[in-house]
Parts: sequence; C-alpha cells; structure tokens
Amino acid sequence: MDVKGDEEMKANEQFIEPRYEIVSGQTIMMSPRPTLNHNIVITNLAVVFDKYLDGKKCRYFTDGVDVHLDEKNRVIPDSMIVCNPDIMKPNGIYGTPDLMVEVLSPSTARHDKIRKKALYEKHGVKEYWIIDPVAKSIEVYLLKDSKYDLDNVYTVIPDWDWSEMTEEEKAEVVLTFKVSLYDDFIIDIKDIFKNVMTY
Repeated sequence: MDVKGDEEMKANEQFIEPRYEIVSGQTIMMSPRPTLNHNIVITNLAVVFDKYLDGKKCRYFTDGVDVHLDEKNRVIPDSMIVCNPDIMKPNGIYGTPDLMVEVLSPSTARHDKIRKKALYEKHGVKEYWIIDPVAKSIEVYLLKDSKYDLDNVYTVIPDWDWSEMTEEEKAEVVLTFKVSLYDDFIIDIKDIFKNVMTY
C-alpha cells in the first residue's frame, strides 16, 4: 500500500471546492464524482450538440457551468442549450436556458425528477430531458401553457429484445426524436448511449 500516495491524494481532495446548487435559497450538495457512464453520456451529448449547432445561434454547454435562474436559484445542469446570447456571461448563464439536461445518479435522481423539474418549469425552460444511463432512457418534457408535458420516454431496445419483436412491433418503436428548438434537429437515441457500459 502506498501510504504517501494515499496521503497526497487526501491532501489534494481538501483543495477541491465542493459542488453545490442553490434551490429556493437552500444549498444542495452535488455528487462529487460522476460515474463513468454518466461521463460517457455527457460526452456523447456534447458530440451530438456540437455537430448540429455548429454555425447556429444557439450554443451548448456541458457540466460545470453555473445557471443563475434568479437570486435564490443557481443550478449546474449536466448539459444545456442557450439561444439568447445576452444571458451568456463570463462566469455563467444569467437567465433561462432553452433546453436543460440532467443525467441521473443514484444520489440525485429524486432531486432531478422532482425539484429541478418544478424549478425549470417555473422558470420557463422550453425543454427538459431526464436521462437514465442504466435504463438507457430519455424522458423528454416540453413546456406547454407554462406546464411540462411528457412528450415521450425514448429507450434503447436491447438487441436480444429487438430480435424477438415482430415487424409490426418494430414499426411502432421510436428510435429517433426531434429537439423542439429546431425543425430538423433529429437525434438517434443510440448516439446518446453509445459506449455506455452494462454491468
């Protein structure tokens, strides 16, 4: 056992600023170390968003960017798309992004599904995704009349399940979906979960 190396690692951890969000004035600690699959999904999103948004007005941002929704609410979404350049500041986003994405972790799932969903709805985020790396699913909520409406739950169909399905059943499966911000922004679900590991 490398005691010196272990001590150096612990000493370095003391200098890492803990990540937290503020929701309704309350401090919420964030998971300090995302899982590998969490990171893989965020990376895949960045590739998909970057490819489509290149040269367009809207811009994407990944984990680590503060979003100041108002004085009592500051969040750090896993990914987002912002179309209003006026709310992009050197130290974060000051206003409402157009699309917000949260990738579920065991410690934050309830927070993402309940508190953040209500917060994003209240502040008028047009589209909210909740991604589950384990189930390989994406819940897409669209804002309609100031309330979130579940557009659909998109899921990767395992190969073994696909092989057992009839042609009629396969025809009913939705394998792609449209981002509401653009008419031609179509995403293949498999691209979001590419290289996600199964345990």
